[in-house]
Amino acid sequence: MLNWANFVSQLFNGLVLGALLALIASGLTIIYGTLGVLNLAHGALFMLGGYAGWMAYEYTESFLAAVAAGALFVMVVGIVTEQLIIRHFYARPAEDQLLVTFGLGIVCVEAVRFFFGSLSKSVPPPDSLVGITNLGFMVYPTYRLALLGIVTVALLALYFVLYRTRIGMIVRAGIEDAVMVDSLGINIQKVFMLVFGIGAMAAGFAGIVNAPVVSIAPDVGEAILVQTFVVVVIGGVGSFPGAVLGGLIAGEIISLTSMVNPAYSYIMLFVVMTLVLVLRPHGLLGTVGRE
Repeated sequence: MLNWANFVSQLFNGLVLGALLALIASGLTIIYGTLGVLNLAHGALFMLGGYAGWMAYEYTESFLAAVAAGALFVMVVGIVTEQLIIRHFYARPAEDQLLVTFGLGIVCVEAVRFFFGSLSKSVPPPDSLVGITNLGFMVYPTYRLALLGIVTVALLALYFVLYRTRIGMIVRAGIEDAVMVDSLGINIQKVFMLVFGIGAMAAGFAGIVNAPVVSIAPDVGEAILVQTFVVVVIGGVGSFPGAVLGGLIAGEIISLTSMVNPAYSYIMLFVVMTLVLVLRPHGLLGTVGRE
Protein backbone atom coordinates (compact mmCIF):
# COMPACT_ATOMS: atom_id res chain seq x y z
CA MET A 1 0.00 0.00 0.00
CA LEU A 2 1.39 3.38 -1.04
CA ASN A 3 1.36 6.00 1.69
CA TRP A 4 3.64 8.62 3.19
CA ALA A 5 4.94 6.34 5.97
CA ASN A 6 5.91 3.62 3.48
CA PHE A 7 7.56 6.16 1.20
CA VAL A 8 9.74 7.62 3.97
CA SER A 9 10.59 4.14 5.22
CA GLN A 10 11.68 3.10 1.73
CA LEU A 11 13.75 6.27 1.43
CA PHE A 12 15.62 5.23 4.55
CA ASN A 13 15.98 1.67 3.25
CA GLY A 14 17.42 3.06 0.02
CA LEU A 15 19.83 5.26 1.94
CA VAL A 16 21.11 2.31 3.98
CA LEU A 17 21.42 0.06 0.93
CA GLY A 18 23.01 2.87 -1.07
CA ALA A 19 25.65 3.53 1.60
CA LEU A 20 26.47 -0.19 1.73
CA LEU A 21 26.77 -0.39 -2.06
CA ALA A 22 28.92 2.73 -2.02
CA LEU A 23 31.36 1.09 0.41
CA ILE A 24 31.60 -2.10 -1.65
CA ALA A 25 31.89 -0.15 -4.91
CA SER A 26 34.60 2.09 -3.50
CA GLY A 27 36.81 -0.96 -2.99
CA LEU A 28 36.07 -2.22 -6.49
CA THR A 29 36.68 1.13 -8.17
CA ILE A 30 39.94 1.73 -6.26
CA ILE A 31 41.24 -1.67 -7.39
CA TYR A 32 40.29 -1.07 -11.02
CA GLY A 33 41.43 2.54 -11.04
CA THR A 34 44.87 1.72 -9.66
CA LEU A 35 45.57 -1.78 -10.93
CA GLY A 36 43.42 -1.85 -14.06
CA VAL A 37 41.91 -5.16 -12.88
CA LEU A 38 38.15 -5.64 -13.00
CA ASN A 39 37.76 -7.92 -9.99
CA LEU A 40 34.89 -10.36 -10.56
CA ALA A 41 35.73 -12.00 -7.22
CA HIS A 42 34.64 -8.89 -5.31
CA GLY A 43 31.23 -10.36 -4.50
CA ALA A 44 32.91 -13.50 -3.14
CA LEU A 45 35.08 -11.30 -0.90
CA PHE A 46 31.89 -9.69 0.43
CA MET A 47 30.61 -13.19 1.23
CA LEU A 48 33.91 -14.25 2.86
CA GLY A 49 33.75 -11.25 5.18
CA GLY A 50 30.36 -12.40 6.38
CA TYR A 51 31.49 -15.97 7.01
CA ALA A 52 34.74 -14.95 8.71
CA GLY A 53 32.78 -12.65 10.98
CA TRP A 54 30.21 -15.36 11.68
CA MET A 55 32.95 -17.79 12.73
CA ALA A 56 34.48 -15.17 15.03
CA TYR A 57 31.07 -14.50 16.56
CA GLU A 58 30.49 -18.21 17.16
CA TYR A 59 33.69 -18.37 19.23
CA THR A 60 33.57 -14.99 20.97
CA GLU A 61 29.90 -13.92 20.92
CA SER A 62 31.26 -10.42 20.33
CA PHE A 63 29.93 -8.38 17.42
CA LEU A 64 33.00 -6.12 17.45
CA ALA A 65 35.27 -9.15 17.21
CA ALA A 66 33.16 -10.43 14.31
CA VAL A 67 33.47 -7.13 12.43
CA ALA A 68 37.24 -6.97 13.00
CA ALA A 69 37.70 -10.60 11.96
CA GLY A 70 35.59 -10.21 8.82
CA ALA A 71 37.45 -7.11 7.63
CA LEU A 72 40.98 -8.26 8.51
CA PHE A 73 40.55 -11.80 7.18
CA VAL A 74 39.39 -10.58 3.79
CA MET A 75 42.18 -8.01 3.70
CA VAL A 76 44.71 -10.82 4.22
CA VAL A 77 42.98 -12.91 1.56
CA GLY A 78 43.17 -9.95 -0.82
CA ILE A 79 46.88 -9.37 -0.17
CA VAL A 80 47.77 -13.05 -0.55
CA THR A 81 45.68 -13.33 -3.72
CA GLU A 82 47.34 -10.27 -5.21
CA GLN A 83 50.81 -11.58 -4.38
CA LEU A 84 50.31 -15.11 -5.63
CA ILE A 85 47.94 -14.67 -8.59
CA ILE A 86 46.69 -11.23 -9.56
CA ARG A 87 50.06 -9.54 -10.06
CA HIS A 88 50.91 -12.03 -12.79
CA PHE A 89 47.95 -10.76 -14.83
CA TYR A 90 48.59 -6.99 -14.82
CA ALA A 91 50.23 -7.13 -18.24
CA ARG A 92 47.85 -9.75 -19.58
CA PRO A 93 44.75 -8.99 -21.69
CA ALA A 94 41.61 -7.87 -19.87
CA GLU A 95 39.91 -11.12 -20.83
CA ASP A 96 42.50 -13.08 -18.84
CA GLN A 97 41.97 -10.85 -15.82
CA LEU A 98 38.21 -11.34 -15.99
CA LEU A 99 38.56 -15.11 -16.29
CA VAL A 100 41.01 -15.49 -13.42
CA THR A 101 39.02 -13.29 -11.02
CA PHE A 102 35.79 -15.02 -12.06
CA GLY A 103 37.45 -18.36 -11.35
CA LEU A 104 38.72 -17.15 -7.97
CA GLY A 105 35.20 -16.11 -7.06
CA ILE A 106 33.84 -19.56 -7.93
CA VAL A 107 36.60 -21.24 -5.90
CA CYS A 108 35.79 -19.11 -2.85
CA VAL A 109 32.05 -19.80 -3.10
CA GLU A 110 32.44 -23.54 -3.57
CA ALA A 111 35.05 -23.78 -0.79
CA VAL A 112 32.63 -22.10 1.61
CA ARG A 113 29.81 -24.34 0.41
CA PHE A 114 32.02 -27.42 0.98
CA PHE A 115 33.03 -26.49 4.54
CA PHE A 116 29.86 -24.79 5.79
CA GLY A 117 27.08 -26.13 3.56
CA SER A 118 24.46 -24.18 1.64
CA LEU A 119 22.25 -23.25 4.60
CA SER A 120 22.31 -19.59 5.54
CA LYS A 121 24.02 -18.32 8.70
CA SER A 122 23.02 -15.36 10.81
CA VAL A 123 24.88 -12.93 13.02
CA PRO A 124 22.67 -11.08 15.52
CA PRO A 125 23.25 -7.37 16.13
CA PRO A 126 24.56 -6.17 19.51
CA ASP A 127 21.94 -6.19 22.26
CA SER A 128 21.99 -2.39 22.40
CA LEU A 129 20.96 -2.19 18.72
CA VAL A 130 18.08 -4.65 18.84
CA GLY A 131 14.53 -3.40 18.35
CA ILE A 132 13.13 -0.25 16.77
CA THR A 133 13.73 3.46 17.23
CA ASN A 134 11.02 6.11 17.21
CA LEU A 135 12.19 8.96 14.97
CA GLY A 136 9.09 11.03 15.61
CA PHE A 137 7.72 10.75 12.10
CA MET A 138 8.17 6.97 11.91
CA VAL A 139 9.67 3.97 13.67
CA TYR A 140 12.68 2.27 12.12
CA PRO A 141 14.85 -0.77 12.99
CA THR A 142 17.61 0.39 15.32
CA TYR A 143 20.35 -1.68 13.73
CA ARG A 144 19.58 -0.34 10.25
CA LEU A 145 20.06 3.19 11.59
CA ALA A 146 23.29 2.09 13.23
CA LEU A 147 24.38 0.40 9.98
CA LEU A 148 23.97 3.71 8.16
CA GLY A 149 26.25 5.34 10.73
CA ILE A 150 28.79 2.50 10.64
CA VAL A 151 29.07 2.55 6.85
CA THR A 152 29.26 6.36 6.80
CA VAL A 153 32.18 6.28 9.25
CA ALA A 154 33.88 3.60 7.13
CA LEU A 155 33.47 5.71 3.98
CA LEU A 156 34.86 8.78 5.78
CA ALA A 157 37.83 6.73 6.99
CA LEU A 158 38.47 5.49 3.46
CA TYR A 159 38.17 9.05 2.16
CA PHE A 160 40.71 10.21 4.77
CA VAL A 161 43.15 7.49 3.76
CA LEU A 162 42.82 8.32 0.06
CA TYR A 163 42.83 12.12 0.26
CA ARG A 164 44.64 13.03 3.47
CA THR A 165 47.58 10.62 3.72
CA ARG A 166 50.76 10.05 1.78
CA ILE A 167 49.77 6.53 0.77
CA GLY A 168 46.49 7.93 -0.49
CA MET A 169 48.35 10.48 -2.59
CA ILE A 170 50.46 7.69 -4.09
CA VAL A 171 47.36 5.59 -4.79
CA ARG A 172 45.60 8.50 -6.52
CA ALA A 173 48.74 9.22 -8.52
CA GLY A 174 48.86 5.55 -9.49
CA ILE A 175 45.29 5.80 -10.73
CA GLU A 176 46.37 8.63 -13.04
CA ASP A 177 49.71 7.19 -14.16
CA ALA A 178 51.22 4.06 -12.57
CA VAL A 179 54.35 4.28 -14.78
CA MET A 180 55.11 7.78 -13.53
CA VAL A 181 54.79 6.67 -9.89
CA ASP A 182 57.15 3.78 -10.53
CA SER A 183 59.67 6.06 -12.24
CA LEU A 184 59.78 8.28 -9.13
CA GLY A 185 61.32 5.44 -7.15
CA ILE A 186 58.16 4.33 -5.37
CA ASN A 187 57.74 0.57 -5.14
CA ILE A 188 54.58 0.34 -7.17
CA GLN A 189 54.23 -3.39 -6.49
CA LYS A 190 53.83 -2.74 -2.76
CA VAL A 191 51.31 -0.02 -3.54
CA PHE A 192 49.34 -2.42 -5.73
CA MET A 193 49.39 -5.03 -2.95
CA LEU A 194 48.12 -2.52 -0.41
CA VAL A 195 45.42 -1.21 -2.75
CA PHE A 196 44.10 -4.69 -3.42
CA GLY A 197 44.11 -5.39 0.31
CA ILE A 198 42.20 -2.18 1.11
CA GLY A 199 39.67 -2.83 -1.65
CA ALA A 200 39.13 -6.37 -0.43
CA MET A 201 38.81 -5.18 3.18
CA ALA A 202 36.05 -2.75 2.18
CA ALA A 203 34.07 -5.66 0.72
CA GLY A 204 34.72 -7.90 3.73
CA PHE A 205 33.75 -5.17 6.20
CA ALA A 206 30.51 -4.57 4.30
CA GLY A 207 29.81 -8.31 4.30
CA ILE A 208 29.91 -8.68 8.07
CA VAL A 209 28.17 -5.45 9.07
CA ASN A 210 25.33 -6.37 6.68
CA ALA A 211 25.02 -9.88 8.18
CA PRO A 212 22.44 -8.91 10.84
CA VAL A 213 20.23 -7.50 8.05
CA VAL A 214 20.61 -10.21 5.39
CA SER A 215 21.57 -13.78 6.29
CA ILE A 216 24.90 -15.07 5.02
CA ALA A 217 24.91 -17.75 2.32
CA PRO A 218 27.55 -18.91 -0.20
CA ASP A 219 25.81 -17.12 -3.09
CA VAL A 220 25.05 -13.89 -1.22
CA GLY A 221 27.76 -12.06 -3.13
CA GLU A 222 26.33 -12.69 -6.61
CA ALA A 223 23.55 -10.10 -6.50
CA ILE A 224 25.81 -7.66 -4.67
CA LEU A 225 28.45 -7.98 -7.39
CA VAL A 226 25.95 -7.08 -10.12
CA GLN A 227 24.65 -4.09 -8.17
CA THR A 228 28.19 -2.96 -7.41
CA PHE A 229 29.21 -2.98 -11.07
CA VAL A 230 26.15 -0.88 -11.90
CA VAL A 231 27.14 1.55 -9.13
CA VAL A 232 30.66 1.87 -10.55
CA VAL A 233 29.32 2.48 -14.05
CA ILE A 234 26.85 5.13 -12.86
CA GLY A 235 29.34 6.91 -10.62
CA GLY A 236 32.39 6.58 -12.84
CA VAL A 237 35.17 4.00 -12.88
CA GLY A 238 38.10 4.98 -10.66
CA SER A 239 36.20 7.76 -8.88
CA PHE A 240 35.70 7.41 -5.11
CA PRO A 241 33.12 10.25 -4.96
CA GLY A 242 31.47 8.63 -7.97
CA ALA A 243 31.19 5.33 -6.10
CA VAL A 244 29.46 7.10 -3.22
CA LEU A 245 27.07 8.99 -5.50
CA GLY A 246 26.37 5.93 -7.64
CA GLY A 247 25.71 3.83 -4.55
CA LEU A 248 23.17 6.28 -3.15
CA ILE A 249 21.41 6.56 -6.50
CA ALA A 250 21.29 2.79 -6.98
CA GLY A 251 20.07 2.20 -3.43
CA GLU A 252 17.17 4.63 -3.81
CA ILE A 253 16.23 3.24 -7.23
CA ILE A 254 16.06 -0.33 -5.92
CA SER A 255 14.21 0.64 -2.76
CA LEU A 256 11.64 3.00 -4.23
CA THR A 257 10.91 0.76 -7.22
CA SER A 258 10.45 -2.20 -4.87
CA MET A 259 7.75 -0.24 -3.09
CA VAL A 260 5.73 -0.17 -6.33
CA ASN A 261 6.74 -3.52 -7.85
CA PRO A 262 9.83 -5.46 -6.70
CA ALA A 263 10.03 -7.24 -10.06
CA TYR A 264 10.99 -3.96 -11.75
CA SER A 265 13.69 -2.82 -9.31
CA TYR A 266 16.59 -4.26 -11.30
CA ILE A 267 15.01 -3.22 -14.58
CA MET A 268 14.92 0.42 -13.45
CA LEU A 269 18.48 0.16 -12.18
CA PHE A 270 19.73 -1.00 -15.58
CA VAL A 271 17.60 1.61 -17.34
CA VAL A 272 19.36 4.35 -15.36
CA MET A 273 22.75 2.76 -16.04
CA THR A 274 21.97 2.69 -19.77
CA LEU A 275 20.96 6.37 -19.75
CA VAL A 276 24.19 7.28 -17.98
CA LEU A 277 26.24 5.33 -20.51
CA VAL A 278 24.47 7.06 -23.38
CA LEU A 279 24.63 10.60 -21.97
CA ARG A 280 27.91 10.39 -20.05
CA PRO A 281 29.94 7.27 -20.99
CA HIS A 282 32.54 7.79 -18.24
CA GLY A 283 29.96 8.03 -15.45
CA LEU A 284 28.56 10.96 -13.52
CA LEU A 285 31.85 11.81 -11.78
CA GLY A 286 34.27 9.72 -13.83
CA THR A 287 36.95 10.80 -16.24
CA VAL A 288 38.59 9.14 -19.20
CA GLY A 289 40.30 6.07 -17.76
CA ARG A 290 43.14 3.87 -18.81
CA GLU A 291 42.76 1.96 -22.03
